[in-house]
Amino acid sequence: MFTNRAKWLKVLALIALLAPALCFGSVESTLGAMQAKLIGVILPGAAILGLVFAGLSFLTGNPSARQHLTLAMIGAIVGFGAPSIVAFIRGVVQ
Repeated sequence: MFTNRAKWLKVLALIALLAPALCFGSVESTLGAMQAKLIGVILPGAAILGLVFAGLSFLTGNPSARQHLTLAMIGAIVGFGAPSIVAFIRGVVQ
């Protein structure tokens, strides 16, 4: 009765009608949720683990320990500065 093309057009029309209701959200709420979970806990924890790994690498005499320490310091700056970066982006968006 229906062709494959007609079925796909109906499915796409249904998705287009339901998509706004399923994907309701704003940039501000998304950034707030990201800051609370990811940036508040995970990034500083990963920065601390990176510094510990770099310190252990340095103590064991690994030849690339300086590179590990440099990358860990960059990660710590980004990890602990992430809330300020998100606040800056939030201020620019508003």
